[in-house]
Amino acid sequence: MVSISRPAPVDAQGAVSALYQQHWVGLLRLAVLMVDDRQAAEDVVQEAFAELYRHWPLRASDAALTYLRTAVLNRSRSVLRRRKVARLYIPPHQAPNASAESDAVLGEERSQVQQALHALPRRTREVLVLRYYLDLPFAEIAQTLGISESSARATSSRGLAVLTERLKELR
Repeated sequence: MVSISRPAPVDAQGAVSALYQQHWVGLLRLAVLMVDDRQAAEDVVQEAFAELYRHWPLRASDAALTYLRTAVLNRSRSVLRRRKVARLYIPPHQAPNASAESDAVLGEERSQVQQALHALPRRTREVLVLRYYLDLPFAEIAQTLGISESSARATSSRGLAVLTERLKELR
């Protein structure tokens, strides 16, 4: 099906390009932490920027970054859902071991943190990544995830406790 989209205003290209240059790396890292696959993460971020461009201008002029973060999280969830469904139909795939260079770069501790983080429930992982990786305040986390600020605080506290315990077990 071919969709006819309205042309974006002239200033949309410059505005979205500026946002892309400033926030692409951070959003890519967020997506990588969520989906654990760089190629899929790049697709997620690129689609989020394309969607922002199509919807430009937003009602609230300062909402673009929040829109992008929410879009990246939602698209990451979709990737994980599709992956989960695909696993029901095919035998589990053993990912190849990372190269020696990758292991040296990542380091053992970082790898353990990533493993422990991916073992957490989705919402807890999202809150912790937004809080401690992107250093967002709880109000912004709540807005991005569509939850209350107190829920974001409680989820962060409980998640951090669980993450700490899992890391202690790994050592």
